[in-house]
Amino acid sequence: MKKFALIGAAGYIAPRHLRAIKDTGNGLIAALDPFDSVGVIDSYFPNADFFVEFERFDRHIEKLKREKNLKLDYVSICTPNYLHDAHIRFALRSGADAICEKPLVLNPWNIEALKTIERETGNQVNTILQLRLHESIIALKKQIATGPKDKIYDVDLTYLTSRGHWYYTSWKGNVSKSGGIATNIGVHFYDMLAWVFGPLQKNVVHLHTHDRTAGYLEFKQARVRWFLSINCDLIPDAIKAKAQRTYRSITVNGQEIEFSGGFFDLHTKSYEKIIKGNGFGLTDAEASVQLVHDIRNAALSPIKGDYHPLVKYKLSKHPFKNFDKDKDQN
Repeated sequence: MKKFALIGAAGYIAPRHLRAIKDTGNGLIAALDPFDSVGVIDSYFPNADFFVEFERFDRHIEKLKREKNLKLDYVSICTPNYLHDAHIRFALRSGADAICEKPLVLNPWNIEALKTIERETGNQVNTILQLRLHESIIALKKQIATGPKDKIYDVDLTYLTSRGHWYYTSWKGNVSKSGGIATNIGVHFYDMLAWVFGPLQKNVVHLHTHDRTAGYLEFKQARVRWFLSINCDLIPDAIKAKAQRTYRSITVNGQEIEFSGGFFDLHTKSYEKIIKGNGFGLTDAEASVQLVHDIRNAALSPIKGDYHPLVKYKLSKHPFKNFDKDKDQN
């Protein structure tokens, strides 16, 4: 049985990690979060020690190692994005491998520094890139890989996920802490696109506001128009009628790739691969971290040529009325 600690136990994504630790037959030794609303731990590891102060958590881990010869195998990191780098460093220097939520880090130079610490400590960094384990995405990658090598595919990516007013008060609404919308909700999509269609060749940003961002990407085998938003008003009425607050769509040459389901056990699958030594590491995360960094810092380009159809919709209009997928040639 592998021994785990978890940082960020009160976060939204933490239960998926707790379940993955349990479902893979391993144990949670200690957890940390400055917020103490962590009763969810009882459903998985009621005997795990819990701390609200990093200093006491750190001391506890050190005492276990020195006084009880109990060494952690992994530290799972579910903290705000801007803290990932520091908490990964803690894991490695504690003698454990790190399992970190996406985005792995906010800046590409953080990855280079972490590679150095990996070499110094002999421990490894793993990240969660669950779309690479989704059956529909695996099938798409196989389709592209076995198709014509010189074929360029036209891809539309639309991801609309509702967030309330709390979002802008939380760390997620602070670009310096979350990296902004493209980083916070889009990084795993960009990773998937590069994984399926090859290296990035062009990156154009058409829109970047507090609640939406959009642009155009060219990969080795794909031209991608993308649009991300956290504004509920942009979600199609048909989706709202089902009491759903999220709309995901990826089309490849006009054909919809169905991947709305199949997410339930992807963290467990990620943990299974990591424990077997086949996790996604620093090198795997590099391309997407660089891409979202560039989006975050890009100057906006004129809205012409290839752009996502939702870019020009104002909130006063229904976004999916007269949805026009034709390219603007102006």
